[in-house]
Amino acid sequence: MHTTAIALIQLGAVFFGLGLLGRVAWKIGISPIPLYLIGGLAFGHGGLVPLDGIEEFTHIASEIGVVLLLLLLGLEYSASELVTGLKRSWMAGLLDIVLNATPGAVAGLLLGWGPVGALAMAGVTYISSSGIIAKVLGDLGRLGNRETPVVLSVLVFEDLAMALYLPILTAVLAGVSFLGGLSAVGISLAAITVVLVIALKYGRYVSAIVDSPDAEVFLLKVLGSALLVAGIASQLQVSAAVGAFLLGIAISGSTAENATRMLEPLRDLFAAMFFVVFGLNTNPSSIPPVLGVAVALAVVTTLTKVATGWWAAKRQGIAKMGRARAGAALVARGEFSIVIAGLTVASGAVDEKLAALATAYVLLMAVFGPVTARIVEPVVGFVRKRRGLRTATA
Repeated sequence: MHTTAIALIQLGAVFFGLGLLGRVAWKIGISPIPLYLIGGLAFGHGGLVPLDGIEEFTHIASEIGVVLLLLLLGLEYSASELVTGLKRSWMAGLLDIVLNATPGAVAGLLLGWGPVGALAMAGVTYISSSGIIAKVLGDLGRLGNRETPVVLSVLVFEDLAMALYLPILTAVLAGVSFLGGLSAVGISLAAITVVLVIALKYGRYVSAIVDSPDAEVFLLKVLGSALLVAGIASQLQVSAAVGAFLLGIAISGSTAENATRMLEPLRDLFAAMFFVVFGLNTNPSSIPPVLGVAVALAVVTTLTKVATGWWAAKRQGIAKMGRARAGAALVARGEFSIVIAGLTVASGAVDEKLAALATAYVLLMAVFGPVTARIVEPVVGFVRKRRGLRTATA
């Protein structure tokens, strides 16, 4: 059969299969990310039916997926919201780093992956999944709750921390000198500062450049500018993802709303390919040896995220039930953990087992997160009721 025909058949099967997996996830009320990863594992190296002939397309598609994920994340925030969120959440953000990056760093060192592996695993266990959390809060009708601004403030801090972390990780993975690493961080800090100033004072002009009354022209300009900025950022070793995120921040108002609405289907498509490609590049036989570590990390970092949210909500004077909901909402890990693991493994600087550990960990946390958020109210209510009964009978 002709090579093009085989590639089309395989891509068609992949996209249709992703649609079925997404439908299953929607039915059972979980994020589709774990199912996309499992789908990739089933058809990748060592899987049931390895796919050949679509590697070039899937690689580019997965890179576009990362760019769109971060672009739309940036579109959710205005520069003023970022500044306000940072002022409100910086103490909780620092606690979040200490509590949730430490387990991953310790695991990386204990597994013999050295400082580079420890740095990568710290990011994998630290960053929550904004996409999963936003969906869960919406599904549970908690967007108007008192604790929700606290959750969003912590997520804003994490996203800004990623804008600094990714350039550092990229520089370390590239094996640049200490001076080169400092340069990468300096460029990233300068870029963030410049973008925030431009967005605060001249955001309307940035929006006007990409805006258009014609939907086709608007889509081409927004997508083209995102890929262009991401490519330039990558060339500067700042990280394509950070470049896309910063562009999203600079676009504001109705332009940001229209861009979000038009790009969401593209993001979902290419992001799904990103998770599948990560699974394709992970051998399923490498997961069982690291499953125990993944479970241990999942348990520990579930508790540390709950503690983070609890403390952050307590500082805002929120009652115990709201504190518990805030902590449970932050548990989910997802797209960013896989982005970090993908960058690390692709560099060849760390053992490929890191990909297996990250996959197993995200599979667990992408399920634990929504489940924890759903059951926290009845669990806390049950505990409080039991304590009330004991007090009454004492």
